[in-house]
Amino acid sequence: MSSSPVQHRAFDEHSRLQTKPQNLEEMYGIPENFLEIEVKNPQNHGVARKMFTDYEIVCRTNIPAFKLKQSCVRRRYSDFEWFRDVLERESSRVNIPQLPGKVFTNRFTDEVIEQRREGLERFLQIVAGHPLLQTGSKVLAAFIQDPSFSKDYYHY
Repeated sequence: MSSSPVQHRAFDEHSRLQTKPQNLEEMYGIPENFLEIEVKNPQNHGVARKMFTDYEIVCRTNIPAFKLKQSCVRRRYSDFEWFRDVLERESSRVNIPQLPGKVFTNRFTDEVIEQRREGLERFLQIVAGHPLLQTGSKVLAAFIQDPSFSKDYYHY
């Protein structure tokens, strides 16, 4: 008894969908591409009207677009505003997410600083994880990883 072409196709489809069990390296090894970004450790600087908060950006990755596997830099909110503006000008094909809003009163309370920190972290995770920005942005990797980063170096 011979099988029909339909049965062969069904068998081929079934066998193609079967997956082999993962070995320990595949289950617990470093993923092919990973990107971890944390915004943490906010610190206030200055006094009175000259006061500002900066945030530590910690990045761990093996994505080739980022030159360092691990990095730690500090940025202020105004740096993030500049960065977002540059990303919008660099890439018309990517919808750049909003930053957490400006706060004009009580902006140095723990609650406000924590909300802003969470918003900045979400922003960076979305932006840094976007493949078009990873390959097309001239400023992305430097903003996230370069401790001597300077806005003056980029003329937009």
